[in-house]
Amino acid sequence: MFCRNQTARATVARGSALEMEIRRGKFRKSVFLDASQDSDIQKKIDHEIRMRDGACKLLAACSQRDQALEAAKSLQTCSTRIMAYMSELQRMKEAQVMQNIPRRSSDAGPMDDRLPCKGKVAISDLRIPLMWKDTEYFKNKGELHRCAVFCLLQLGGEIFDTDMVIVDRTLTDICFDNTIIFSEASPGFQLRVELYSCCSEDDYSAGNTPRKLASKLSSSLGRSAGKKLRAAMEPGPCSPVSNGGAAPLLLPVPSVPGPKYHLLAHTTLLLSHVQDSFRTHDLTISGNEECSYWLPLYGSMCCRLAAQPHCMTQQMMNGCLKVKCGGDRQSWTKVYAVLKGASLSCYHRQEDVEANVEPAFTIGINKETRIRASEKDPHSKVQNICISNQYGGEEVTHTLAADSREDTHRWMEAFWQHFYDMSQWKQCCDDVMKIELPSPRKPAPLTPKQGSLYHEMAPLATPSCEGLLLQDNAVSAEIRALLSSYYNDR
Repeated sequence: MFCRNQTARATVARGSALEMEIRRGKFRKSVFLDASQDSDIQKKIDHEIRMRDGACKLLAACSQRDQALEAAKSLQTCSTRIMAYMSELQRMKEAQVMQNIPRRSSDAGPMDDRLPCKGKVAISDLRIPLMWKDTEYFKNKGELHRCAVFCLLQLGGEIFDTDMVIVDRTLTDICFDNTIIFSEASPGFQLRVELYSCCSEDDYSAGNTPRKLASKLSSSLGRSAGKKLRAAMEPGPCSPVSNGGAAPLLLPVPSVPGPKYHLLAHTTLLLSHVQDSFRTHDLTISGNEECSYWLPLYGSMCCRLAAQPHCMTQQMMNGCLKVKCGGDRQSWTKVYAVLKGASLSCYHRQEDVEANVEPAFTIGINKETRIRASEKDPHSKVQNICISNQYGGEEVTHTLAADSREDTHRWMEAFWQHFYDMSQWKQCCDDVMKIELPSPRKPAPLTPKQGSLYHEMAPLATPSCEGLLLQDNAVSAEIRALLSSYYNDR
């Protein structure tokens, strides 16, 4: 009996200790959480591989230039996402290995277990100026050079693409109206912006050979050569379906005839570039005038880069407190306090927070604020918390009192974490920067008037159809299903 009781007490003690460690933030990654994250990333990789295969088939079936450019853009985006997810998976595996390596106590500093809060990073009003020659822009002389361009933006495991824009000498700037928000950024983020370009005037007819024509050619070339030709017309063996549903083989992207995008310029934006205004950033340009995808860039990019740390927009701590201002021992006021942004908001009741009622008063919490635990009040069983701010050259001190020693410790820990977050996010914590909601993506061209490949191929099952020369019902149904998935997942 004594052994069982002792075991039970030990189990409860370990559970309480674990709970305290979780509250302190020391167990930020558990084995179960890591397994769940691995599974989520693997699902993302599988999804992008299926989308890449669909984009390959879509590109091979395109009969119009605009359709081919959009399909090639999707192929480039999917390939970049796959590589990014694989890097993220590798980083997580390395972190798990490092987590299991014991550290010496002398190697760990007092702040090693403290991590800054995450935040949102938004980029909008993206403008890339062009530098056309006078003869091209003002006198409209020379051959009209036209390119299709778009941007890929990557921050950690999050990758977004802008709309495709057709650029020629009639434009002075490449403008992307998309507002892109990264929701899980850390203060040490690196936002990579890549500009891709493709000459839209190239002849892509070689990649639009209908399957029926391919079948005729394969028959006339003979069985051996015909098999090779038909194999070249099919997407590569990188589909999860062809692997029996197992982990997909990350083979190189199949070589599909058609337009191909090339990296024209890129840059990397950091926390130091964040400012609540329109700013100019340098670009690193790839290629030269001899490249078909070349555009005369100035070498700069303009955009608005804003950030909202969670400590500025979310409640980091809340609870009941007693507050007094100055040294009057009788002036205690019971409030419901909320730590958020650059202030500690004090309400009469908790219901006022939910009803969006203005707080009774606020106490400034910023980089200049000083917080300390006061000496024990002989009339109180717990330590008080003193918050001092400078107002008009005069120091004003508010004293806080919690209901228990544990609550006092939680509030002090929240304050120290809040100061640490603000020290890491720097200028982003001076004021709450405004982030506009992302503009809705343009709807996929699903109407026959816009020449959608999906609707162009929809009636292919009937013998009287015109347009693409795909008469095989089975093949048509397969591609229609892929196109439907392609447009629904965008």
